[in-house]
Amino acid sequence: MVETLVVLDPLADLARVEGVPSAVAAATDAVDAVLRDRGLRKVTEEQLSQALLAGARANAELTDDPPRWQIGALRLSAELASLARLIRVAPAQALARAHALVARGVVPDGELGKIDSEPVTAARMSSLGEMLTRPTSAPAIVVGAIAHAEVAVVAPFGAASGLIARATEHLVLVSAGLDPYGVIVVEAGHAASGSTYAAGLEAYAGGTVQGVKGWLLRCAAAVARGAELSPAGRP
Repeated sequence: MVETLVVLDPLADLARVEGVPSAVAAATDAVDAVLRDRGLRKVTEEQLSQALLAGARANAELTDDPPRWQIGALRLSAELASLARLIRVAPAQALARAHALVARGVVPDGELGKIDSEPVTAARMSSLGEMLTRPTSAPAIVVGAIAHAEVAVVAPFGAASGLIARATEHLVLVSAGLDPYGVIVVEAGHAASGSTYAAGLEAYAGGTVQGVKGWLLRCAAAVARGAELSPAGRP
């Protein structure tokens, strides 16, 4: 008798949930329109700087105290490219570095890069690390959306977790080559949804199919909106 090895790919299963494939396709088309249908138009240094600044501002805007986190968000945005190289191979290292960047001067130096010591938190982040390093056929938009929600809901880095969560989603998009330059302002796409952003995360945390589906659709829309807001798409 020949045994068949079944390889589980839960992210791919989520990517097939009704409505998600079309939302992901629309978001991908929006990104490709900015990058000239994957011809990867030349992005100027000015456009990249403007995009990173806009992303940082939007990321801080979604916190309870934007002025407090603005500088850290800027530092985090500036290292988007280097962190993107780590997020799918050494996610724990990437997230620790992200915390060190965003929370410097806000929390004691000895706490930088360290997650909450609660066993449940450690277990959930370990599972996230496995998810990010495991091969999957799911599109980057789905992978990034789940990574974003997990960091935001588990909140392993305390008050800085939301900033790191939104950056994590963007890191996945850059790493996958969907947004190779980092000019799709997905953080601004989330900020544009206003108060419903928090409601989306709350629904995801509930663990229902509808809650997770709604979050995936929300993230796809944020990517599409981030493409519309990208400085790289302007004449």
